[in-house]
Amino acid sequence: MKNIADEDSDHMEKNPGDTAPLEGKELDKQKISRGQLRKGLIKSFLLTSIAVIVFFVPVVVDGETDVVFGYLYNFLLNLSVPFSLWLFTVMVLANAVMSIYVKLFPERSGRLLNYYGGDTGVHIFFYVLGAVFMSVYALHDSLAGFTGPEWMVGPDTGGTIIPSIVLTVGWIIPLAAVFMPLLLNYGALDFIGSILEPVMRPLFKVPGKSTIDAISSFVSASSVAILITSSLYRMNVYTKREAVAIATSFSAVSVGFAVLVINTAGLSQDFLQVYFSGMLIAFIISFFMIRIPPLSKQPDVYFDGREQTEEERQGETKFELGIVPRGFQRAAKRAETARPLGSEVKASVAGALGVLPRVVAMLASIGITGLIVAEYTPLFNWLGMPFIPLLNILGVPNAAMIAPSIPVGIAEMFLPVLLIAGDLAALEAGAVYFVTTLSLVQIVFFSESIVVIKATRMPVKLWELVVCFFQRTLIAIPIIALFMHMMY
Repeated sequence: MKNIADEDSDHMEKNPGDTAPLEGKELDKQKISRGQLRKGLIKSFLLTSIAVIVFFVPVVVDGETDVVFGYLYNFLLNLSVPFSLWLFTVMVLANAVMSIYVKLFPERSGRLLNYYGGDTGVHIFFYVLGAVFMSVYALHDSLAGFTGPEWMVGPDTGGTIIPSIVLTVGWIIPLAAVFMPLLLNYGALDFIGSILEPVMRPLFKVPGKSTIDAISSFVSASSVAILITSSLYRMNVYTKREAVAIATSFSAVSVGFAVLVINTAGLSQDFLQVYFSGMLIAFIISFFMIRIPPLSKQPDVYFDGREQTEEERQGETKFELGIVPRGFQRAAKRAETARPLGSEVKASVAGALGVLPRVVAMLASIGITGLIVAEYTPLFNWLGMPFIPLLNILGVPNAAMIAPSIPVGIAEMFLPVLLIAGDLAALEAGAVYFVTTLSLVQIVFFSESIVVIKATRMPVKLWELVVCFFQRTLIAIPIIALFMHMMY
């Protein structure tokens, strides 16, 4: 029987509005008048400016700094506090019931078959498990006479995943979908792609457009970056290999969350050097990851089945005088020939709402299960033991104490720092830096990135994501150790 690890894009349903826009040289051949070009350039500039302000420009309000998207998200989250938990609980319950119904009665399922038809028994198991976890936590939180089991609803398991991750991502996804068309469909992507293709293609074997994904991750959230990557894959902008490589290499945690992690580790006084060294290390790791299996073995095939040509891969990998004007022209043509903004936003939101029940259910089920394993079993202690000799060889202090924090990051990226938080006084600064930086660059973890990647039906198997986690970890360890010796 096929399981969740074997799922591929064969069963990926198209979201409303998934189209195959003209790309690169095809866009260059598009003929529009000088007036249309001028109009398109203005349109592109205005809509892109709104997107940049929303996603990327820090704003100070009441002494706190965040991007506009962060303020909008926090406003929405605070507004929804009275009903948010039960809204997503009902959503996950409905998702579980409908998936079972489609499995039992496919001939009576109608449109539901298009949504759940590709799901296996393993998917349904996680949907049901997520519904159980969400229901028990909601009752525990809302009913004075009901107490859920500590291992399920406690602050180290469900009490971390549901309020901090499930509800957060649950609102981030639809809100991001409202603004994503401004960033993707009106020329910003084409301009940046043209300018940075000569950098990103030789170094990371991905299009220049992938810079958008990376920046979105750093300033907004990794789930936003994965949604962007998934959308561009479905629009035939990225191939399977490019989409998987980008999602697993450039979907880092946001600056805001990095602040929380670094402060928890007691390194707030060194924030800049910890964060920027982590960013540099993440890109160094990606340089190697993209050149080894399983990422290197992913096919260069677009969502519609068309194979990427060598000309498409090598066509614009050199800097030349016309690169900037060409970028502006492509941006103008994209904006002028795009659908009306309302249509793009409607399609984007519909697509986001389509994946939302899956994302929420799997965040709850897989995220809480991962934390239960981390908190109540010795599994990660055992998995950490083989790293002790390597840490000793590299001169990393407190090797035995910090080794369990290395593999635990696959469950949730905050866990490595939480594991050492109670022992900071006994740990050397270099050891704390090592654990903190490693948690920031592992990127692939079950409580968010893996779940969003799988829920959006990106063409990668579960075992490949697990392999990517351990590959990133093994590549990162000596690099972080080197930075540690230079800095501490």
